[in-house]
Amino acid sequence: MRGVGQSPTVLEVLVMYNFDELVDRRNTNSVKYDYAREMGKPANAIPLWIADMDFKVPEEVEEALMKCAEHAVYGYTDTKDDYNHAVMGWFLSNFGFRSEPDWIIKTPSILYAMAMAIRAFTDEGDSVLLQKPIYHSFEPIITRNDRKLINNPLIYENGKYYIDFDDFERKIRDENVKIFILCSPHNPVARVWTADELYKMGQICLKYGCIVISDEIHCDIVYNGLKHHMFTNVCRDFAQNAIICTAPSKTFNLAGLQCSNIFIPNEALRVKFTHEMDKLGHNRLNIMGLAACKSAYLHGGSWLAHLKKHLQSNIRLIQKFLADTTKVKMIEPEATYLMWLDFTAFNLPHQELDEMLLNAGLWLSSGISFGEEGAGFFRMNIACPTDTLKAALNNLKKVL
Repeated sequence: MRGVGQSPTVLEVLVMYNFDELVDRRNTNSVKYDYAREMGKPANAIPLWIADMDFKVPEEVEEALMKCAEHAVYGYTDTKDDYNHAVMGWFLSNFGFRSEPDWIIKTPSILYAMAMAIRAFTDEGDSVLLQKPIYHSFEPIITRNDRKLINNPLIYENGKYYIDFDDFERKIRDENVKIFILCSPHNPVARVWTADELYKMGQICLKYGCIVISDEIHCDIVYNGLKHHMFTNVCRDFAQNAIICTAPSKTFNLAGLQCSNIFIPNEALRVKFTHEMDKLGHNRLNIMGLAACKSAYLHGGSWLAHLKKHLQSNIRLIQKFLADTTKVKMIEPEATYLMWLDFTAFNLPHQELDEMLLNAGLWLSSGISFGEEGAGFFRMNIACPTDTLKAALNNLKKVL
C-alpha cells in the first residue's frame, strides 16, 4: 500500500486506467447492447452507435456510489456548497469559467433543460434555430413543443465543417428566431468552434434578442492542442443572454445517473426557467447522480487524461486503417469520441449503405438521423477497448 502523498507507480496507473478491459455489458438492460432486436438490428452486430462508453468509471466515482449504496437509505437528497464548489471548480480550473453558486440549476439531463428553456422563453409557433447535421434529439424537443424549427446548415468543404454566417443572420432576422441551440463542441461533426466563430454568432444573437442555449456536454474531450471556449467566456455581454448546459455524463460515462448542471447567469432568465420546471413538478435529482457528479469533478482529472490518450490511440488506428482506401473518409476529429465518417464515395442510397454495414456486422449511427445533410455519413463511437475497435474495423473491411 502506498503511503500518504506517494504517487502511483507506472504499473499501478496501468491497472487503475485499463481502458482495454473488456467489460461484458450484455444482459444489463444496456440500451447499447441489449435492444438490437427491438430496434430491428442484427443481434451480433458490433454496437458503436449510441454515445456512451464501454469503460468503467473512475475508481473514486465507484467508491462514492458504493458508499451511498452501503448507507441503504435513499431518501430525498439535495446538495450543499461542497457540490457547487466541485462543479464550479472543475470549470474554473479547466476552462477559466468563473461562476456563482446561484447560477447552477440541476436537471436530470441537458435535453430536459433545453425543453424547459424552450417552454419558458418561447411561445407556440416561435422559431428555434439549430445547425444540421446535429444531434438528432434536439429536433423533437422543438417540434413536439409546437415551435418552428429553423435550420442553418453547416457548410461541408474540403473535409471540414464551417458556419454560414450570412444565412445564420438572415434566418435569425427574417424568421424572428427566439432561441439558438448551439452545439459546442459539435455533435456529430466534432468541430471545436473558435473564439471568433462563437463571437460572431453571439453578437448576431445579441443584435436580434435571440437567447443562446449552449450545449457544452462534450467540452472535456478536445484534441490536437485546440481549446474549448465556454460561450460566455468569449464576451462578457453573452452571460446575460445565454444558458450554458453541462454534464459529467459524456466525460465520465455517467449518462444513466441523470445529472446535469445548467449555468444561467441572468437572474431574470433563471427565475423563468425554474418556474417552468416547477410547473412540471421537478424537484430533486437522485442521490447516486449527485454523488457521482461531485466525485468525478473532484477526482476524475487523471482518469480523463488517460482516457483521452486511449481515444487518440483509437483515432490513429482508424486513420491507419482508412489510409489505403478512397471509399471512406474520416472527418478529422477536433473533439468528442464520436467519429464522423464519409461514405458518399460509394454513391449509394443511404438506406442501402446502412443495410450494407449491418450485414457486415457493424452498427453505427445513421447520418440521416442528424438531418438530410448527414446522408451518406455515419457516426462511429470509438470509446471502446482497442480489441472491440479492431473487430469493428475488420467488419468494415468486408464492406470495403
